[in-house]
Amino acid sequence: MNHLTSFLSQQTTSLKVCGVTTLADARTLCEMGVPALGVNYWPNSKRYVEQQKASEFLQEVGGQILRVGVFVNAEPQLPLSLVERGDLDLVQFHGDETEAYCKIFQQEGVPYIRAFGVKNRESLKHFKDGGAAAALLDTHAPGLYGGTGDCFDWDLAKAFQSDHSTLPILLAGGITAENAAEATKVVRPAALDVATGAESRPGVKDFSKVARLLEAIR
Repeated sequence: MNHLTSFLSQQTTSLKVCGVTTLADARTLCEMGVPALGVNYWPNSKRYVEQQKASEFLQEVGGQILRVGVFVNAEPQLPLSLVERGDLDLVQFHGDETEAYCKIFQQEGVPYIRAFGVKNRESLKHFKDGGAAAALLDTHAPGLYGGTGDCFDWDLAKAFQSDHSTLPILLAGGITAENAAEATKVVRPAALDVATGAESRPGVKDFSKVARLLEAIR
């Protein structure tokens, strides 16, 4: 089983530590056995990493961990080129990407995650997977593209799962070492996606928190 298949398996809950900004942090996540890391390519993010810097550490950890690039309304050629040159294994769309936009990645055989801000039960009807490898459910935040650090009602995640039973779910929004075990038990997502809950400050990972997150999902 390869990294992507294992990460998206609905039989267990995995962990993605997002907002990685340094080689040292990427190496330590690999050593700890974290299944996936995320790198943010959106310039307005507090965890933004310039492409060349990201490439240097992503190339080094290739094959050891699933490497996910996070994008917000990027020109398609950017994520496609980063996958082609071997920086990324998977891409994640956090913006207003259209069905036509996603179709480009389907045609190129590049797997992607679609992030979706969950507001209420009515909002669940607006999700279109468009051939996504997985859906990332995050807290609805008008005008923002993820990273609020706040939880949403996990009953809505369960409702979403019942409507999309074959689609792997990543659960984000306010996940910490303190609530990760409960999130895993209640929602049973394919993975928890954590940024703020695995940091000492934006872009700097706190490995005691990461260790507790791993323990919680196990």
